Amino acid sequence: MPTNDSTDRRDAPDGLCGRSGREQCRPADVRSAVRRAVSGRRAGTGPCDEDGLSDALLVASELTTNAILHGGGVTGFEVDVDGPAVLVSVSDRSDRLPVTVDPVDDQGRRRVGGRGWPLVRRLARDVRVACLPSGGKRITAVVPVF
Repeated sequence: MPTNDSTDRRDAPDGLCGRSGREQCRPADVRSAVRRAVSGRRAGTGPCDEDGLSDALLVASELTTNAILHGGGVTGFEVDVDGPAVLVSVSDRSDRLPVTVDPVDDQGRRRVGGRGWPLVRRLARDVRVACLPSGGKRITAVVPVF
């Protein structure tokens, strides 16, 4: 059951997505789309792996938060179930690729933040980053849930 709230447009207002294009796109919106997609699939295949669902919800939150904090805002998202996995795609305005930063700075102090991208890479079976023709990028994470 695909849930597609994507605009993938460079000219979309910052952080806006949703069916009417007027709502701020929040991590909770993408988590809700993951739950709807998995629930729709559950009806036909039985229960999902609750740990896998938790992983998919965390990945959805991290991708959305990173798009807001580092990508110039969410321009769209898409959630789909493919076989035993949920695919979570979040698009943003930035052409910059995600990077992993050292959790400790040059003076040996622990940094605030910087843990989202490593979490996504650890929890997802596959992560793809694609440049969008209109600018920006789409990050798709595949997380097993069934």
